[in-house]
Amino acid sequence: MASAVPVVTLNSGYTCPMLGLGTWKSKPGEVELAVKAAIDAGYRHIDCAYVYFNENEVGQAIREKIQQGVVRREDLFLTSKLWCTFHDPALVEGAARQSMAELGVDYLDLYLIHFPQGYAPGDDIFAKLPNGRTNASVFDYVDTWLAMEALVRKGLVRSIGVSNFNKRQLDRVLGIATIKPAMQQIEVHPYLNNTKLIEYCRSLGIAVTAYSPLGSPDRPWAKPGEPNLMQDPRLRGIAEKHKKSVPQVLIRYALDRGLVVIPKSVTPERIVQNFNVLDFKLDPEDLEKIASLECGGRFCDLKDVDHRDYPFLDEY
Repeated sequence: MASAVPVVTLNSGYTCPMLGLGTWKSKPGEVELAVKAAIDAGYRHIDCAYVYFNENEVGQAIREKIQQGVVRREDLFLTSKLWCTFHDPALVEGAARQSMAELGVDYLDLYLIHFPQGYAPGDDIFAKLPNGRTNASVFDYVDTWLAMEALVRKGLVRSIGVSNFNKRQLDRVLGIATIKPAMQQIEVHPYLNNTKLIEYCRSLGIAVTAYSPLGSPDRPWAKPGEPNLMQDPRLRGIAEKHKKSVPQVLIRYALDRGLVVIPKSVTPERIVQNFNVLDFKLDPEDLEKIASLECGGRFCDLKDVDHRDYPFLDEY
């Protein structure tokens, strides 16, 4: 019998299940079924964001499972994220309330600034000017952070954090924060171990969530011939050794590094399989071999963003 999902205690005092369901790229018409399947399988952590444009369907699934008595609201850990066009401090609370309304809840367990770069508000989520450049917000992400803190004080959000911030940007937030970030969510997988940034966050008491732990093979901008974790023969060998699938090995790899991990799937069978990682651990030699796959392979780099606060130019 598989053991219970491990939890991490955040610096806010709340606990976060270390295995959750990611909903990025989960299409309308698919995500409701995915969330229902995940809750039935035992997931209690659902990772969402405004810019995924599917929070209403996630909310429908949650409401149904609560009505069925499968879970209570307090059993669930729900994360959402503030998109870049809402960095104006005057817009932060409205954005959070919109996500809460779509999810059908009266508080969020965790709310993250999705990216450090702020965009001018408007209907275009990337705020592109006619010349293709990004129309940057006049607001600094440290101003946005102070508005995030107000959400905690009002009881709308239990824990707050950041996503895709580099060390320098994290330091600037810490320089003005009265509520320390509880979580940093970053891309982490064997081609991008992000070890320095993870260790730095840990030194500050900030938990880390690994997104795209499977290498996001279904990303819309993937090109033929690009490296694919799922097809890596070195990972296949480790998977065969443990009688597991490559995705299970990748998820276990994140857990064995002490990371919160949020694999995405909309296929009920895969959702169950991705949860079935609590009955084994990787050996030290497995961990060393997997870590050696590091090649700086960032898949989610927003290369077309021209912004003063673009985070991926620094060393970490």
